[in-house]
Amino acid sequence: MTSATPPSWKLLTYRLPREPSRHRVAVWRELRRAGAIPLQQATWAVPATRIFLDAVDRAVVLVDRAGGEASAFDVSPEDEAGQARLEQLFTEAREAEWTEFLVECGRFEQEIDKEFRTEKFTPAELDEEEHSLDRLRRWFREIRSRDLFVAPSQEAAERRMKEAAEALERFAERVYQEGATS
Repeated sequence: MTSATPPSWKLLTYRLPREPSRHRVAVWRELRRAGAIPLQQATWAVPATRIFLDAVDRAVVLVDRAGGEASAFDVSPEDEAGQARLEQLFTEAREAEWTEFLVECGRFEQEIDKEFRTEKFTPAELDEEEHSLDRLRRWFREIRSRDLFVAPSQEAAERRMKEAAEALERFAERVYQEGATS
């Protein structure tokens, strides 16, 4: 985070009926998707910024619908060590997301390379690869919007995103050339 003032945090804790388990899974998925960090079972933390607070609100609604109880608290760590620990946990979670993203970028580029090797320069294949790149772009934007403390792999992810777009551009050019000569 760029400001000198450490962020405040929102803490969410909840209880849900044991069955059906789909309710626990739905809350867990909502919080994970939003980038919340689990502190204990059914206790999560997020920086108190709009993007994360909206996710906490959605999770509370899911808990309420399932007949559970949820409590959200504004919290601030007592000392710098506590703040640093929350930021570390949060950054580690983003780093894991960036690592997975980088793997997917590699798979995308391998797919483009395969299309060149097999000379499959069709408009249908181009459409499929464009959809794949759009998915990567959305994922990149989502992670970046949550990466408040700038995880170590963010820069590499930006570079790989650009390389993936360039690879698709080369492929599109080749599809165009093949179509123009047909």
